Amino acid sequence: MLKRFTDFLAGAPMTIVAGVFLLLDLVPHLTEEFTGTAALELPLPFDPAWVTIFISGIPLVYLGLWRIRHNKGISKISSALLIDVAMVAAIAIDELFAAGEVAFIMALGAILEDATTERAKKGLKNLIALAPTMACRVTDGVEEEIPAEQVRVGDVLRVRPGETIPVDGRILEGETSVDQSVMTGESLPQDKGPGDDVFSGTINRFGSIDLTATKVGEDSSLSRLIRMVEDAENKQAPMQRIADRVASWLVPVALGIAVVSYLVTGDLVKAVTVLVVFCPCALVLATPTAIMAAIGQATRHGVIIKSGEALERMGKVDTVAFDKTGTLTYGRLEVSDVLPLGGAASGEKDGAGEKDALLALVASAESLSEHPLGRAVVERARERGLALAEPAGFSMDAGRGVRAEVGGAEVVCGSVTYLSGRGVDCAAAEGVLASLRAEGKATVLVASGGALVGVIALSDVLRPDSASMCERLSGMGVRTVLLTGDSEAAATYFAGKAGVSEVRAELLPEEKVASVEALQAEGRVVCMVGDGVNDAPALATADVSVAMGEMGSDIAVDAADVALMSDDISKIPYLKRLACACVATIKFGITLSMCLNAIAIVLSLLGVLTPVTGALWHNAGSVIVVLIAALLYDRKFE
Repeated sequence: MLKRFTDFLAGAPMTIVAGVFLLLDLVPHLTEEFTGTAALELPLPFDPAWVTIFISGIPLVYLGLWRIRHNKGISKISSALLIDVAMVAAIAIDELFAAGEVAFIMALGAILEDATTERAKKGLKNLIALAPTMACRVTDGVEEEIPAEQVRVGDVLRVRPGETIPVDGRILEGETSVDQSVMTGESLPQDKGPGDDVFSGTINRFGSIDLTATKVGEDSSLSRLIRMVEDAENKQAPMQRIADRVASWLVPVALGIAVVSYLVTGDLVKAVTVLVVFCPCALVLATPTAIMAAIGQATRHGVIIKSGEALERMGKVDTVAFDKTGTLTYGRLEVSDVLPLGGAASGEKDGAGEKDALLALVASAESLSEHPLGRAVVERARERGLALAEPAGFSMDAGRGVRAEVGGAEVVCGSVTYLSGRGVDCAAAEGVLASLRAEGKATVLVASGGALVGVIALSDVLRPDSASMCERLSGMGVRTVLLTGDSEAAATYFAGKAGVSEVRAELLPEEKVASVEALQAEGRVVCMVGDGVNDAPALATADVSVAMGEMGSDIAVDAADVALMSDDISKIPYLKRLACACVATIKFGITLSMCLNAIAIVLSLLGVLTPVTGALWHNAGSVIVVLIAALLYDRKFE
């Protein structure tokens, strides 16, 4: 009950009321201080400052006492305790305005800080929703639908095309292509056959498969993924107020100076004035106001920063780790190479004509295919305005290739194994395939009339800003690392084009987490940039995490500290510079506030400042700190 009441008083509406009554009390004091005449009498039955003291002071007293009771060690001494002491001392000598002013400024600072450090809830419920609730168990040839949690190790399950695989398992029968992007982030479905392992939460795209369960329940890959996100979230500590970090020495020093002042001068007013000007209100405001200004500017640039703590940490980042697919690249397949071999696809002899003829031939054969590679080939042919023939006798072997009759000739498209199994000699393509695989490209071999006629290569597309972004980060002394589930060849090729200095490839989600933790063990402050579900644990483990907000997974965005709403990866250097400027502004504001406090203490001991003028000095210092922080909003960082 008491906590709810103090929370109500500390809220924005009541703090505004407190400010209004404090302003009412300020006018007569200004008249008395600067004109030398008696204070104006307000038509109120009580001093308006009492309202401010009640509204803003009670939550401070509660907080100070709560920390004394519940905190351990030196953390019992907090900035709230110093404000409480100053407030009580000011009331004791009937300086109610001074008491209300320090309480109000602290309440205002708390509201600003709360507004900037509120974090969005993580997307665990979305991650959990990926887990299928039902599974098809096969016993002695009889199918039975059972809840997924009833599956046991050794059970035989049947997964049809389009269904989500409910547990980790090993394929017994059937061939298919499995979308493993939830686990690895790879844009290409992986061809699977008997003996291959599959993971829970991944999607069976084509053929029906029977598998034996190897890991179920809490041991499955998806469950481990969920636990990793939970564990990483628990490691994230809330932002500690800077004022409280120094309160362990600030409170004893303030009290000591006040006591010595009273013992030397015998003037209680001077001692109370010291306590008033020593209150760390400007110190408290330095952090949230700078963060608010920086977050406001970032929002204008399409960068959503979820917490002030993340912005502070980003200023210390010295290593940025990137996922590849959907982050450095667009995460979509496009035809990159059309390579005729021998011209058998067409009677035309010029290079462009041969390439278009080969592309049209493959697109015609693949026009009925549902495989991503086939769809990408058809899309490229249509972009080029090529006429496609209607295929006859179309058939597809899931995960291996397709066969169709085009123009009266049998056309076979697929892997080396698939074509070789149909009697096609693929030796002529060995050198070309080795070169293309070294660049991380997927390949489709094409045979017409039983002879190899060409190769089509497909690749992900590097974002045009990736290379300049990495170059700018390197110029700032930031190390870049690629963490991806893709193959070593693809990762190395794209890292070279983007200018990423270090590559770690073929990583599962837990291995990405281990890589981030290894970097942190080296003393590095790590920022992780990713877009997929599989990136969520690494995003949550990193010191700062950035998700691609427009195309990225909702789970990745929820797990991250920062979201790039336009997927503009060039904003990473901007974010780093903004964060550094924000941290520098905070440090300057803290230093300035401490200097102003030191000057005020001297003036208080000399009798120049009274509790009222000391409170105004103290208020002016807070305003200066806020104005300096506000300059961040319009500063140019591009």
